[in-house]
Amino acid sequence: MTDENPLRMPLAPVEFVRSAEALAKAWSPEEAQAYTRWLATHHYENFHVVSWLLPKRLHQHFYNVYAYCRWADDLGDETGDPAESLRLLDWWRGELNAMYEGRATHPVFVALIPTVRQFSIPRQPFADLIQAFVQDQTVTRYPTCEDLFGYCRYSANPVGRLVLYLCGYSDIERQQLSDATCTALQLANFWQDVTVDLLKDRVYIPLETMERYGYTVEDLFARRATPAFRAVMRDIVLRARELFLEGLPLVGMVDRRLALDIDLFSRGGMCVLDKIEQRGYDVLSARPAISKTERVRLLLRSLARVAVARAA
Repeated sequence: MTDENPLRMPLAPVEFVRSAEALAKAWSPEEAQAYTRWLATHHYENFHVVSWLLPKRLHQHFYNVYAYCRWADDLGDETGDPAESLRLLDWWRGELNAMYEGRATHPVFVALIPTVRQFSIPRQPFADLIQAFVQDQTVTRYPTCEDLFGYCRYSANPVGRLVLYLCGYSDIERQQLSDATCTALQLANFWQDVTVDLLKDRVYIPLETMERYGYTVEDLFARRATPAFRAVMRDIVLRARELFLEGLPLVGMVDRRLALDIDLFSRGGMCVLDKIEQRGYDVLSARPAISKTERVRLLLRSLARVAVARAA
């Protein structure tokens, strides 16, 4: 079996669910793994699913988990119809339940079976991700910070926990530190992409924080970078930075390869926050971004920090 798409046709999730051939196909474990490998390396939103430091024995397992997350994300965001997304996400939840009941037929779940068994991964983090995408269809405003953190519990934290499971860690202490890091990463992404989310009629800035500084949702959609808006951003950027610092001890509690990824993601997220601060907290006139040169610098610094920590 090669890495070629087993059906020799576009198999991104939304196209897949519209294909009678794909839905009817009986997938062997080898074909299913080839599919998740293909999706992880060919999807238009793919990223470096497999770190260059990740042991080769874990590559396929990461492809399998990524494919699950990619499917849930696309079913939530790519149909263009919230009602259809809700229907498909409910179907996806049923497929997840079927896997844990020993009745997997979808290629992603056929591929996931050995991963779940080998690493004793519970159903909950997978189910939580579905809940996040369901919430995206029905909730576009968050009254309080606690409400927003509750969303991150479903949208971001399960990913970190799944990575920990794949790397052999299942204790609550590491999971809680991972939760802090993942929530911080999600918040940094929100604060970086305020204008992107506005195009989707989504506001992730807590309404109570805007009210505290006298800023309104109407001001936000009008993209008014007033002193009040800058005060709002200063407040929420600080919250995200505190969470990054809370989660950083995890770097010293995992093996070197995972430690580098965690340090790099954390420092990258804090660099985004620095960029926002350097712009005077104005993310409405332009999207703050990290340059390629800065990315290389972040990588080199993370390599140095992890090497020094391990030597010590």
